[in-house]
Amino acid sequence: MSIVELFMACATAAGFGIAIAAFGCGIGQGLGLKAAVEGIARNPESSGKVTVTMLIGLAMIESLCIYALVIALMLIGKLPALDAIMGLAAGH
Repeated sequence: MSIVELFMACATAAGFGIAIAAFGCGIGQGLGLKAAVEGIARNPESSGKVTVTMLIGLAMIESLCIYALVIALMLIGKLPALDAIMGLAAGH
């Protein structure tokens, strides 16, 4: 595998990874918020407990997206220097 192929593979993996994670977390947070609002609408007295539980759940979901971002940044950190890639691309 050449350096250019490694560059393309790491950049593509980082991009797809964070895109899929953001999509999944957005769907999960939307469904969680929808369920919490419906629960509060049915039983307004439980709004305090539902809100606290919802916020904890949303924080857990958001942490999954942050983990994916960290992995994507680690992949990007493994990329070779751009000057080296351009030098190899110009040499071929």
